[in-house]
Amino acid sequence: MKNNQSLIRKSHFLGTKIRNLRKRNHLTMEDLSARCVRVDPESAPSVSYLSMIERGKRVPSAGMLAVIAAVFQKEVDWFLDDVPEGDAITPEKGRRGGISGMALEPSFLFSNDILQIAIPEMLSQTGTTGREFAHLLIRAHQEHHQNHFPDLERAAEEVGHKRLPLALDDLKDIAKSLGLKLKWVDKTPQEVVDEMGVSTAHVVTSFFEPPSTIYLNKMLKSYPTRLKYDLAVHIGHCVLHNKDGLKCVLTAGRRHTASHDDNAAPASSTLNAQDILHAWRDFESSFFAGALLCPKVAYRQLLDRHGYEINVSKTIGVSASVAMRRMTVVSPYPHWHYFDAYAPGKLKAVYRGNGIPLPWGNMRIVEDPCQHWAVFRMINEPKVGTSAQISILDVADEPRIYCCESIKVEDMAGNNHVLCAGIDLNPAIDAQGGDAAAIAADLKQSCATNSGSVTMPTHVKKNLMSVAKILNINWIERGIENDARLICARGAVCPRQPSCYQAGRALCNEEQ
Repeated sequence: MKNNQSLIRKSHFLGTKIRNLRKRNHLTMEDLSARCVRVDPESAPSVSYLSMIERGKRVPSAGMLAVIAAVFQKEVDWFLDDVPEGDAITPEKGRRGGISGMALEPSFLFSNDILQIAIPEMLSQTGTTGREFAHLLIRAHQEHHQNHFPDLERAAEEVGHKRLPLALDDLKDIAKSLGLKLKWVDKTPQEVVDEMGVSTAHVVTSFFEPPSTIYLNKMLKSYPTRLKYDLAVHIGHCVLHNKDGLKCVLTAGRRHTASHDDNAAPASSTLNAQDILHAWRDFESSFFAGALLCPKVAYRQLLDRHGYEINVSKTIGVSASVAMRRMTVVSPYPHWHYFDAYAPGKLKAVYRGNGIPLPWGNMRIVEDPCQHWAVFRMINEPKVGTSAQISILDVADEPRIYCCESIKVEDMAGNNHVLCAGIDLNPAIDAQGGDAAAIAADLKQSCATNSGSVTMPTHVKKNLMSVAKILNINWIERGIENDARLICARGAVCPRQPSCYQAGRALCNEEQ
């Protein structure tokens, strides 16, 4: 009783501090209540009680406050002092993610008429196909909105009723209820050579033909997670687009094609309305498939219980790719990126809701790639399983700390590729009242003067461990235990001392 009276006397700013901390960490009341339950189910507040605490209608018991403090990695006394919340924990307003744009000046050069002339010429000169450009536009739209497409989420929830997991038979039943028929066909992987002379395998996994037939490659019988994904995509195409379009073709491998004819002509660099329309429908159907297989609320709760481990994919019977891409959507933390990389350095899929610069590329391979990005470093390593890495990268001339988890997988065509999901840690550090810029600068300097990688300094490790526990992402903690690595957007601006890019060029010159 005495302890509770003491709390009441000191609780003037308590509710406001808890509310601001919760919002700053992008948690709903349901999220915070669930986190508290995992710390101590006996003392955890219910959602309704938490709401009353935040509004100043109730004062938590000492045990309950200790649980809330543990979730946010704060001392209990921090909630009870007479100091109101500072700027460091005031919720951010209206922030959008993705890559920063550029000022289009003089504006008359960027009028619709001029762009309609210039863009086709640019595509022709660079060899970029109209379909590739369409995907670039869609990716920019996706990143700007940080993967939030509530209409697509709702459409998937209406069809799947938010069930997790969905079994293969469930998907077949949904397809049947929509009047779709399934037929099996033989399609074998084909060797293809890209514009850089790199040979890889490619296979058509499924395709849809109006009015209602989905053709499935017999190989899918040995790949149940991919079969579920393909069915989910075609269900999305049916629901969203009224079964319209001959070009709903799914493939495995690096080549994208709009036809299930293996002898189809190469894609044109001419941009037309059909390219944009079909690329947008592909995106919508793919996003729908992820939302159907991993409904937002149920999947978010599952990830929270398992610390965002990639192997939750096995629990619900989806591929690692689907599981990792959906992490970037459902996580309360918005600052994510996702890459899908094929050797020697091509990105098949890219999402950068945290604004991380693009390494190498998904259209062309640059001449001076940084070899230290985890997603590309793993391609040529025999390592199996996952790999967590803390990286320091200059963005707009300021160092930022990223953490990623990468995993090497094999697609249906037999190609090895690396999936990578990562987050920008700077906003999370700032959200806890830390100085992310100073911590990142310290870590960058430590790496730069130690050949580019270093054991995590104690003071940095302490800050990042606290953030990892608040975000509840297990692989951040594993990354902290590994050496931090200095990476760069391009080798020509390598911050290592000496520059590994310059050393590599000198070695090449000596060999010549």
